[in-house]
Amino acid sequence: MNIVLVEPEIPPNTGNVARLCAATRTALHLIEPFGFKLDDAQLKRAGMDYWQHVRWHRWKNWGAFESAHKADAARFWFIESKGPKLYTEGKYLPGDYLIFGRETAGLPKLLLEQNRERWLRIPMFNEKSRSLNLSNCAALVLFEALRQQGFSGEI
Repeated sequence: MNIVLVEPEIPPNTGNVARLCAATRTALHLIEPFGFKLDDAQLKRAGMDYWQHVRWHRWKNWGAFESAHKADAARFWFIESKGPKLYTEGKYLPGDYLIFGRETAGLPKLLLEQNRERWLRIPMFNEKSRSLNLSNCAALVLFEALRQQGFSGEI
């Protein structure tokens, strides 16, 4: 599996997602620009000593990432509020990419509209709550994908 963070802004969120990726042998893709420096102490602290166990890739922008994956017929899942389907309705395959946007702005609306069939949401129940934490969202969707695959590779 693959987790993609598009223009992440908050170091501890990215560090927590890196730790999640290390624990699940999931590749992490970070798409610039970032709202922090990669040597940020909060990023390292949240990722603890797991960074050495993360397969991660850095991309200059969305276009570079997308172009690099067109040829391999990668399946992209866009997780963002107001998606037409619940994240549990996705039928995930091992090489899929779970894509999450910036903490403050989410994913670009044009990108979502162009990929409506793979635009998923996590249900919310309190209108006063804007969203869940990014690292929590990544964990929810990733573990649903892994569950569907029978938790293959569990130690």
